[in-house]
Amino acid sequence: MQSDSNFVFVLFGGTGDLSMRKILPALFEAHRAGMLNPAGRIVCVAREAWDQGAYRRWVEEHVKPHVSKDGLDDAVWRSFLERMQYVGLDLGRAEDFVLLRDTLAQYDGTRVFYLATGPKLFVPICRALSDVGLNQNARIVLEKPLGYDLKSSNAINDAVGEIFQEEQIYRIDHYLGKEPVQNLLALRFSNVLFEPLWRREWVESIQITIAEELGVEARGDFYDNTGALRDMVQNHLLQLLSIVTMEPPHSMDSDSVRDEKLRVLRALKPIDERDISRVAVRGQYHAGVIRGAAVPAYATEPGVRPDSTTETFVALKVEIDNWRWAGVPFFLRTGKRLADRVAEIVVNFRTVPHSALGANALRAGANRLVIRLQPNESIRLYCLAKQPGEGMNLASVHLDLAFDQFFKEGQMEAYQRLLLDVIHGRLALFVRRDEQEAAWRWVEPILNAWASGTSKPKPYAAGTWGPAASSAMLAQHGTCWLEEEN
Repeated sequence: MQSDSNFVFVLFGGTGDLSMRKILPALFEAHRAGMLNPAGRIVCVAREAWDQGAYRRWVEEHVKPHVSKDGLDDAVWRSFLERMQYVGLDLGRAEDFVLLRDTLAQYDGTRVFYLATGPKLFVPICRALSDVGLNQNARIVLEKPLGYDLKSSNAINDAVGEIFQEEQIYRIDHYLGKEPVQNLLALRFSNVLFEPLWRREWVESIQITIAEELGVEARGDFYDNTGALRDMVQNHLLQLLSIVTMEPPHSMDSDSVRDEKLRVLRALKPIDERDISRVAVRGQYHAGVIRGAAVPAYATEPGVRPDSTTETFVALKVEIDNWRWAGVPFFLRTGKRLADRVAEIVVNFRTVPHSALGANALRAGANRLVIRLQPNESIRLYCLAKQPGEGMNLASVHLDLAFDQFFKEGQMEAYQRLLLDVIHGRLALFVRRDEQEAAWRWVEPILNAWASGTSKPKPYAAGTWGPAASSAMLAQHGTCWLEEEN
């Protein structure tokens, strides 16, 4: 459906990896689907002194491989390139921002400034935009990580908040745009079947995993100063946790949804530094084999210090101190160079209190809901059923909602959904400042304890599921990670 919202989308970092792999492919898919106003324009900004032809050749080479080849039409691709204009810009030259302002003056519509840059450039860019009057009738999109800790995050938010109002600021977390996350909200709040079960009386534990096969690739310098806790837990995992556990909002407007997520983040049980070794596991990958190929140890990756103690793996036991979830353990896990690329939420329901059908009906995990976010997005409900034949023998069966099979229309990628939400001015799937502060405040004791140097990351071989201590932590609660059970 074509949008009536006219826009000018200004992409800082317009030659960078994120722009090439995610942002411009998402805008192309929206363009191909007819979801963008025909008058909307995309202005890409970077420091290279290129003309329009050089930039379009760069896009042809680096963006086209990341778009779907199904029905890819040369005329549609050319019409997408015609939306684009390139502006070479030196952040240190005020006159370059005057040139940008004059370029944007040619176009009508809401201005969207997407900062696909490092966080140290957020404030200088925002101030330069303000100096030439480009902070009015505008929206600003900030990529993570937003800061290094609570103090630095607040410093960035304070500075950006002096230039843009909170309702103009879109802090993006692409996991919130994934189809199964949206369907989780629909599943919980539109079906009377699930709501009575979504509480401590019926849920035994919940696991949230974001696992990657890749290492740090070309991001060694960045990652070695960041680590998995800052890169994944403080944002993606805590946001998913808040979506899974929040109370029903009175509506789906932006502040109603974000108010409920904030209540969850504020209800996270604080972690005492003395307990961190019991509820938090950090690891670092060593050399190993993934899908038959040898991969190097983290400490030998380009840009990584040989004596680095940066964690590439984190597993946490989390508790929520509120009426609905008190006493339920939540296990969060993320890591690089793991055995598989998978992101999923696993809701383990309690066993029946008594079974007339034998001990098999009392086994853990008999009833569970598995929400797969990647690579194949789906929702699967497991239950027990009688096997055909003589006797009352039970087997695990599942009911599937496989989106690609049930819905014939193509799925919308996370970045595509979120970019359209920015253009339309919808804030519900973006992180509000008070949410971000609550998340940083909760992780800080872990950051401080690990920074003290009293312990080092536990080693794990690339191609495995992380340190054994991660499994041991769950075993203390009589459970295990999903792949260990299977």
